[in-house]
Amino acid sequence: MKLLLLCSLLMIGALADDYVVNTRRFPKDFKFGTASAAYQIEGGWDADGKGENVWDTYTHLYPEKSNYQNGDVACDSYNKWQEDVDLLVGLGVNTYRFSIAWSRVLPTGFVNSSNPAGINYYKKLIAALKANNIEPLVTMYHWDLPTNLENLGGFINPEIQEWFVDYARFLFKTFGDDVKNWITFNEPKQACEFGYGAGVLAPYISSPGIKDYQCSHNLIIAHGKAYRMWEREFKEKQGGRVTMVIDSNWFGPASNSTEDIEAAERNMLFTYGWYGHPVNFGDYPEVMKERIAHRSALEGFNTSRLPSFTEEEKQIIKGTVDFMCVNIYTSSLVNAIPEPKIVPLSPTRDLDIGVNVFQPEDWEPTVTSWFKVVPWGARELIKWISNTYNHPEIVVTENGYHDNGTVIHDLETRGRYHKLYLSNMLDAIYEDGVNLTGYMAWALTDDFEWQYGYNIQLGLYQVNFTDPARPRVAKDSASYYRQVVTTRCLVDNDQCTD
Repeated sequence: MKLLLLCSLLMIGALADDYVVNTRRFPKDFKFGTASAAYQIEGGWDADGKGENVWDTYTHLYPEKSNYQNGDVACDSYNKWQEDVDLLVGLGVNTYRFSIAWSRVLPTGFVNSSNPAGINYYKKLIAALKANNIEPLVTMYHWDLPTNLENLGGFINPEIQEWFVDYARFLFKTFGDDVKNWITFNEPKQACEFGYGAGVLAPYISSPGIKDYQCSHNLIIAHGKAYRMWEREFKEKQGGRVTMVIDSNWFGPASNSTEDIEAAERNMLFTYGWYGHPVNFGDYPEVMKERIAHRSALEGFNTSRLPSFTEEEKQIIKGTVDFMCVNIYTSSLVNAIPEPKIVPLSPTRDLDIGVNVFQPEDWEPTVTSWFKVVPWGARELIKWISNTYNHPEIVVTENGYHDNGTVIHDLETRGRYHKLYLSNMLDAIYEDGVNLTGYMAWALTDDFEWQYGYNIQLGLYQVNFTDPARPRVAKDSASYYRQVVTTRCLVDNDQCTD
């Protein structure tokens, strides 16, 4: 085992220079698409009866937390949605992942406040997609909780479970005849750890190691209850599928030592497994429960900082994803370290994990320190998901390259990134037997990138955010992605092997 892992690590180190792009075609039924999120592209923050969400509220209250920028107008997709559909048609994709802004359709967050203009906006978008044979993949919640619900406690209030079920029922009733693939929550780790733990994302609550776990606990149960409601009330009539999107780096061992291998697996379980285990197996990973309970006791807590699921809740949440999703951008290595000291007043998830996570300095950089180009990590991550969760269907729901937004001729950066990541995913399909069925490039257009504002960008189309018309201009990577989508091949068509 150690020898095989060491050989694998040595091979991985060589991939940056020696890796040969896979020339096989993607399977005929493979889904190619792009992705977006409501707050990041729509604008129209107070248009036509829309209510405020936490990003509307808190970017106005604390503009410094997002570089004095916000999504008030963003890409103006609320008005330019048809142009965006035309871009999708031009790319040739067969799937478009977007989110519904909860407060645009239900301004207060509650079902007694439905907004006809907001509903009509999404109906028009969905109809235009379907008219062009583009399948909508719809996210119910992409971080934009109605402010009214946040004022009532947000994801720390267990009532959020029922608020979300009511919202999901409203969406199924309103759009479910036309939408067959649903995502309940996007990247709950980011929303909870950085919204209620580190305080980096709206609503900027800082309570690490406590409220981030409470947020996630309520969110997972909300997902499970919404899924069971869909099973009872809509599945037979509407069909379709429901899932959750989980994000993760690949966390690989920094050496072939038993300690580093265990440390890397622990980090994976504390990251992807934090949500993947409950929605598949009905409970958190054992290592999470054991370590957090142990450290909580030493810190003076009467109970574990990680809430426990009741037996009834375990049955509600178990088996509530019809396929697995992952958002991946980069990777990291993991070292074992001595057990971190107990700091009674300052628990954190990082201390609970108790490992050292890093990226080697010689890995290919981008414009932010945490984002290295590590294509082989994508293969390792989807292999891990496949092996851990009994070989499910997997869809990569986000993957993309970021720069400072000024680069149009980006074949050697963004285009190369997509080529190498997709090639490693092809390796996973054909060499590892992973049931990967779809890939959503993030993003269709440049957009508002949360705490970074407009200072980093990932779009296939550039948006001029200083021009009121918000014109879209194709980057060179858009042409490359169109070639991949239409030929199902990463190299020139005449070089591809069937």
